[in-house]
Amino acid sequence: MKKIAVLGSTGSIGTQTLEVARENGDIQITALAAGNNIELLERQIREFHPKLAAVWDEKKAASLRKKVRDLDIKILSGMEGLKEAASEQEAEIVVTAVVGMIGILPTISAIKAGKDIALANKETLVTAGHIIMPLAKQYSVSILPVDSEHSAIFQSLQGGQEKALHKILLTASGGPFRGKTRDELVDVQVEDALRHPNWEMGRKITIDSSTMVNKGLEVIEAKWLFQVSIDQIEVVIQPQSIIHSMVEYEDGAIIAELGTPDMKLPIQYALYYPERRYLPGERLDFGTIAKITFEKPDMETFYGLRLAFEAGKRGGSLPAAFNAANEMAVALFLEKRIKYLQIPEIIQSCMENHKIIEEPGVEEILNTEQEAYEFIKNRW
Repeated sequence: MKKIAVLGSTGSIGTQTLEVARENGDIQITALAAGNNIELLERQIREFHPKLAAVWDEKKAASLRKKVRDLDIKILSGMEGLKEAASEQEAEIVVTAVVGMIGILPTISAIKAGKDIALANKETLVTAGHIIMPLAKQYSVSILPVDSEHSAIFQSLQGGQEKALHKILLTASGGPFRGKTRDELVDVQVEDALRHPNWEMGRKITIDSSTMVNKGLEVIEAKWLFQVSIDQIEVVIQPQSIIHSMVEYEDGAIIAELGTPDMKLPIQYALYYPERRYLPGERLDFGTIAKITFEKPDMETFYGLRLAFEAGKRGGSLPAAFNAANEMAVALFLEKRIKYLQIPEIIQSCMENHKIIEEPGVEEILNTEQEAYEFIKNRW
């Protein structure tokens, strides 16, 4: 029986993780953590019987305590609750599926408690990779990628030839606005940006995919996960989302992972690694695939991707400023308080305003986040 804790259990990755647990039948959920959806969290608690659950807001936690008072479960709240869920004693693996820099501290708690990390919270490595990766090595903890692209890279490296890696080819669908010019994006509405052609994801990540910022975050994450330089990472548009990413070796050979767009595959691979298991669902039928095409990304129209490369290459606290600015800008766009094209404008302004700290600690990373938020609030 594999024992896991799920942070962000009511979100897209969290719910699919629980589907994997349900379908396999040999996973025990020891802890759950969620933001605000206590109705769904209650249903998850009653189905999976975790020992503890955490909710961000204390009022919501109090409400949940009343709802599950007939059960033997501990309900916590806030960051302390999140950290306790991440370090729950019996858990072997912690699925970090919360969105944003909120994932840093619980991930550190999980590592220090000796838990392997199934990482779906890319912001943790984007902003604190220089802290997380050495810490994981110190505590002999595995960081197992859950993002489909990083899982594809991880799988393509299973021949044990990491030292011969020459380049990572990180694929992207191009999102709903692939091929559009900046003029054509002037009047984009929230509903337009939420229509991803291939993947079903949470609202924030779907917007990030449309701006290509999500791919930029993945570039920085890949740098830390696979211990490569930013110059060794190339983004390739693959509109059909059949090739999920590739690695090129020193001899020119390229190995890719292909499959249907199903997040349960990388989730299950991370949970059972190195074992592979049957996964129900659609399979690729090469007899019906008309073509697999590739394009270069348009880093002028979607210059949030270019800014990510700049932040990743410069390093220090700049990726934290990049990430925080994007989080706030996307939130404002989802609230319809700014226009779509203002998202990369805000990111660029924050990066230009930021005074870089070369080796930021966790407190300095979180301060960078707050400084970016304040900068944006005062100008937009």
